[in-house]
Amino acid sequence: QLVESGGGLVQPGGSLRLSCVASGFTFSSYVMRWYRQAPGQVRGFVAYIGSDGRATSYTDSVKGRFTISRDNAKNTVYLQMNSLKPEDTAVYYCSALGDWGQGTQVTVSS
Repeated sequence: QLVESGGGLVQPGGSLRLSCVASGFTFSSYVMRWYRQAPGQVRGFVAYIGSDGRATSYTDSVKGRFTISRDNAKNTVYLQMNSLKPEDTAVYYCSALGDWGQGTQVTVSS
């Protein structure tokens, strides 16, 4: 099971930190990913982190603004989002083992 939290309404240029708590599998053994889906668009990849937290990758549009991290002791993956833009507005999902959370809404608007 994957449960996301931390979304909300933020002004352009603001920050949010999303969390995803995992259960039901050996969290520390698996890569984790964040995706997002804006209204009327397909779900797209945002960020990846390896099982030990050392390897990360990002979609080009968030590089330098978003940071993915994980705490294996807490079975939690994070997405720190800085310098948010209106085009970051979407429902954000974490994913592992082909499973998805319920998503958390991020709205960037003045």
